Amino acid sequence: MRLFGEDILPLAGEHVVLALVPVLLGLVISLPLGWWAWRSRGARRILLPLTGVLYTIPSLALFVVMPILLGTRILDPVNVAVALTVYAVALLVRSVVDGLDEVPSEVLTAGVAMGYRPLGLLVGVQLPLAVPVLIAGMRVATVSSFSLVAVGAIIGQGALGALFTQGFERFYTAQIVFGLLAIVVLALLFDALWVLVGRLLAPWSRPNRRARPSTSVEV
Repeated sequence: MRLFGEDILPLAGEHVVLALVPVLLGLVISLPLGWWAWRSRGARRILLPLTGVLYTIPSLALFVVMPILLGTRILDPVNVAVALTVYAVALLVRSVVDGLDEVPSEVLTAGVAMGYRPLGLLVGVQLPLAVPVLIAGMRVATVSSFSLVAVGAIIGQGALGALFTQGFERFYTAQIVFGLLAIVVLALLFDALWVLVGRLLAPWSRPNRRARPSTSVEV
């Protein structure tokens, strides 16, 4: 599909890759960091404030600094991917810690009594029970990543964000609006996908719609 002189589907596919891969990488990195912060008060005091500071770094500044830090070319998509991974980690480390904090201490005690070692306890007990909190963090990180990819258009790697820059150059409002709507639709689709994943992984967290308050009145 070609609109405004651009092939929209390849741009959309590129946008999905640039947005989603950093979130998945961020989750992989955040799980051990979050577990460490949960187990160690010292690590928590360092990691949580540090990740909070990382998320406050302006995205454009981070995109520009990445070639210097990584030794890559200015227009290399790796710059955007690494920067977005940093933002994902900044969001998800706290989600991992909060999710593990939500696991009742009685459950942990029972797991230890059943012979679970720390890694087995994490994988077999804690993470499954922390799924609702982790999914909430993944949803925030995903939507944030889809929006931040568009900023990369300023350095030539913004996928659908290129519609913004071209629209501003041409004073073409329709192109800008279309690019904005396309990014919003993609973000909402993947947000809904994470909701579905959360329901599949943690079916017990679904609201019980069958339970209705009784309307009968006893006399």
